[in-house]
Amino acid sequence: MAEKTTYFLSDFHLGAGYLPGREAERRVTAFLDSIKDKAARIYLLGDILDYWYEYRYVVPKGFVRFFGKLAELTDAGVEVTWLIGNHDIWIFDYLPDELGVKVIDGYAQVKIGEKEFFLTHGDGIGRTPLYFRLMRSLFRNRFCQRLYAAIHPRWTVPFALRWSRGSRAGGGQEKSGEGLARMERWAREWTVLHPETDYFVFGHLHRAEDIDLGEGRRMIVLGDWISLMTYAEFDGEELRLRHWEG
Repeated sequence: MAEKTTYFLSDFHLGAGYLPGREAERRVTAFLDSIKDKAARIYLLGDILDYWYEYRYVVPKGFVRFFGKLAELTDAGVEVTWLIGNHDIWIFDYLPDELGVKVIDGYAQVKIGEKEFFLTHGDGIGRTPLYFRLMRSLFRNRFCQRLYAAIHPRWTVPFALRWSRGSRAGGGQEKSGEGLARMERWAREWTVLHPETDYFVFGHLHRAEDIDLGEGRRMIVLGDWISLMTYAEFDGEELRLRHWEG
């Protein structure tokens, strides 16, 4: 029996105002449906939702088709791991409990077959700008989260979506290439202390890249599902960056 495949995807940004809502969700869901019989595990590397905040008794509306497909996959025995990004930070217990996904805030080091993988969204990798580090720390502060939760969603949701739209329009690191150089520099430094690492897989930059780090090591940047429709797959022997035609 052939070895089942591991898939890596990131940056769907479902719910973003600049995406054709339900069409974007259906595209992602169709892809997941196309791999359901081939997948052993799926890693979602952040910014899957453009904005998400779970209140204690209430969760945002929408994403029913996508969530249903994740539940179908996990019910069928596919391991789904969600490494949160800088847009879908505030996942607490609802999605793990309802969908059966494992949620990680940070990074994962996993061995798949004979290969060692380092996986993370990528927004916290390397020496990021000071303002970005401050915002990242603020968003993850539990006291600040409780204060935010006390504000009615009729104000917080439109504010968050406007913030997201402005951030995407700026596109600084993505357009300049600074983010890619930072990630590659960090990955090379990491291998000095962790030479067992074979592959680095990142999201965040909205560009698809496959970079040879030497000595058989590679760094994959997954692209996005806004315009690129790219992902990576590992069949137990080879890691490939792919484009889905749909």
